[in-house]
Amino acid sequence: MKKLLFCLITSFIFTPNWSQESADSTKRKLKAEASVSLNSNGIAYVPAFSLDKPAIIGSFSLIKNRFSYDPALYFSMDLRPWIIDNWFHYKIVDRPVFECKVGGVISTFFSELETTEETIHQAQKYLAAEFIGTYKFSPLSSLSFTYLIDRGQDPGTITGHFFNFQANRTDIPLGRKGLLSASLQIFYLNYTGDNDGLFTAANVAATLKNVPFAIFAQAVQALSSNISPFPGFRWNIGLSYTL
Repeated sequence: MKKLLFCLITSFIFTPNWSQESADSTKRKLKAEASVSLNSNGIAYVPAFSLDKPAIIGSFSLIKNRFSYDPALYFSMDLRPWIIDNWFHYKIVDRPVFECKVGGVISTFFSELETTEETIHQAQKYLAAEFIGTYKFSPLSSLSFTYLIDRGQDPGTITGHFFNFQANRTDIPLGRKGLLSASLQIFYLNYTGDNDGLFTAANVAATLKNVPFAIFAQAVQALSSNISPFPGFRWNIGLSYTL
């Protein structure tokens, strides 16, 4: 099993398809990106933040030189807010084969508190900082490491650390017109309130060339955790549109 996993990861990452980029990334003009997606099950890497029902997610990016503003809005299908993130990133290193960036977020997590008389909707504030290092084997394949420190600001919030290793592969040919993108992850959570665990995750997306729509699937499997009930296996499927 270990040999098979090693072969899969090796073939997934080390695909010879590298071309040197000549553009100076520090001289780029303002760039805007946006996407919206619908999925069957709102999954968060920290199970305490999961929606566990169908969700709508909108993400945006404004990029200028090494800076970027990357907000994301998460809602349930009845348009009740789930999470609102306001991310700010800065690339410390931006080279053809290696990228390193730091970021900070002001986040609000919306939850429901059930009482005997009514359901109370509450908003909880979080502040977090992250470090991301990415090594690019080619323009289409990479390996990255993420460390995030998360701090709840209100009573009843949790605090913790998130460690993630992720392998990515994009633009895998799928027939004559199709393209496939995939990622494999292993991540560890260390949060207060018995929210620790080791998990694996896989993400797959399929699209057609020059078509802004994509079909995707996500799966997360808990390997070891003190979270009760045990998170087990979670998955979703969805449709995304990229501007």
